[in-house]
Amino acid sequence: MRWENLAEQPVRPGSDAALFGADAVVTRTVDTPEFRGITFHEIRARSIVNRVPGASRMPFTWTVNPYRGCSHACVYCFARKTHSYLDLDTGLGFDSQIVVKTNAPELLRRELGGPRWRGGHIAMGTNVDCYQRAEGRYRLMPGIIEALRDHANPFSILTKGTLILRDLDLLTEAAAVTDVGISVSVGFTDRELWRTVEPGTPAPERRLDVIRALAERGIDCGVLMAPVIPYLGDHPDQLRATVRAIAEAGATSVTPLVLHLRPGAREWYFRWLTEHHPHLVPHYERLYASGAYAPKSYQRRITGQVHELAREYGIGPARSGAARRIRPERETGPATAEPEQLTLL
Repeated sequence: MRWENLAEQPVRPGSDAALFGADAVVTRTVDTPEFRGITFHEIRARSIVNRVPGASRMPFTWTVNPYRGCSHACVYCFARKTHSYLDLDTGLGFDSQIVVKTNAPELLRRELGGPRWRGGHIAMGTNVDCYQRAEGRYRLMPGIIEALRDHANPFSILTKGTLILRDLDLLTEAAAVTDVGISVSVGFTDRELWRTVEPGTPAPERRLDVIRALAERGIDCGVLMAPVIPYLGDHPDQLRATVRAIAEAGATSVTPLVLHLRPGAREWYFRWLTEHHPHLVPHYERLYASGAYAPKSYQRRITGQVHELAREYGIGPARSGAARRIRPERETGPATAEPEQLTLL
């Protein structure tokens, strides 16, 4: 999908958006500490509900992504490749050139009310985080959740962002009429590792605080323990410390996912690895010699260790593809149905 397919209004004459073609609405920089070095490209999208390609490994069919690019700047992010579709850099450009679909809430409401929509489960946070820093400025998620609530449409959210706590009341209201799944991503609790591989994210302990806050509100929250990073975050003591912290925070489940390195992310990650841990480069070249994924034997070993630790600490793995649900005091309508599919990425 090229840039011109994302927008429906031409750029104003004389503007500085030639890099993105003639359909970018506004290119904006914000000179405040939290957004320094970040450029926002505000567009009016033509569609917002995206169908996942049939060949995808994802266990869901529909997604909504109000942003492209992510200031979380995770060096391993598999979504980096998508920036190249817009002729944008998949390295620093992905971290700092953020596409904002400013009309996402109104467009979603229109699409949910269309005659062709059948109310399928919508997954969010599956490409880039919908609660990244930009959301604090643009506030797209409240309108998105309101639209899903008003149409009683099931959905799930995966996030590393603490800003989700702002929308707890809306999430609770939505859960009264439909299935709502919330997952927080916590791959490790090592602060030194966090500072280098996820420099734009809230610290792991802040994400654990999100889980505690959700639990205090009676909201079930699963944890995607991702990524488990080979040679840097996969020692048994590290796995134990992470699972223990997740359990103590009140998570209802933990699902591990070993680091995978798709094109775009692979090049950027290896560049980071060469700079910070050059001695590990040969090990990674062997481990990922066959492609984006570590050998199945390695994945099975990590999964087995995490699941054993989860049982020890009193939490279990999520059922394959099952949405973790908010359970309101009184469930009505579609909320009594079986859980729908959601991402484990």
